[in-house]
Amino acid sequence: MTLRRIAGLLLVFVCSASFAQETSEKSEQPAKKSFRPDIPGSIMIELGINVSSGTRPANWSPGFWGSRTFNVYYQYPLRLFKSNVSLVPGIGLSLERWKMTNYYTLSPTANTDGTFPLVSANDLHQFATIKRSMIVNNYLEIPLELRYDTNPEDIARSLSVSIGGRVGVLYDSFTKLDYREFGENKSLKDKQWHGMNQFRYGIISRIGIGGFSMFGYFNLSPMFEAGKGPDMTTMSSMTFGISVSGF
Repeated sequence: MTLRRIAGLLLVFVCSASFAQETSEKSEQPAKKSFRPDIPGSIMIELGINVSSGTRPANWSPGFWGSRTFNVYYQYPLRLFKSNVSLVPGIGLSLERWKMTNYYTLSPTANTDGTFPLVSANDLHQFATIKRSMIVNNYLEIPLELRYDTNPEDIARSLSVSIGGRVGVLYDSFTKLDYREFGENKSLKDKQWHGMNQFRYGIISRIGIGGFSMFGYFNLSPMFEAGKGPDMTTMSSMTFGISVSGF
């Protein structure tokens, strides 16, 4: 499934929920002269830096700023019994990038043992000057958080703390090389799984005020399937960053 189709499904879901709420409110309240869309729940955007954890394979050298994640989620908070605690389910996309500073990349073909080794991009393109090497994983995810608000009646001015989990399915994965060869700038994508784990799960925690917060996400599942990653690695990852949401 392409990113465009998934984004379209999310848009249809949000619009359907908005239409259902608007129809319910019209049946209970007198008609208003002005129309203002009132989408239930909120859209949250996250920007984060990826950090590898666990046993790393040889030649795994991601850059700090170039290894980043962009997430977008639709969330629908459910306040529990008019308390300060809310259950916050959602759905969205996690777009993860790893920039290799040593210009290594995942081999386009597996070894005889089924593993995908890390190889130098210069060995794959001997007459090229490598400009950038990226490993990209995109996930469709379902987050579920338990959130505490100091002022649940006014979320925009409330201090909030939350903890929860996320499960995700890998729907797109590829390596990308940007290089210059024979006087021309070129870009090459190798779109395949490369032994990546197609299912992941982890723990999310955040703290913030109003629609702004800082978060940490800790993957509990390995990045590669057992026996398929470079050096049969059991490496996982963490992401730290900021998030912005509208209520």
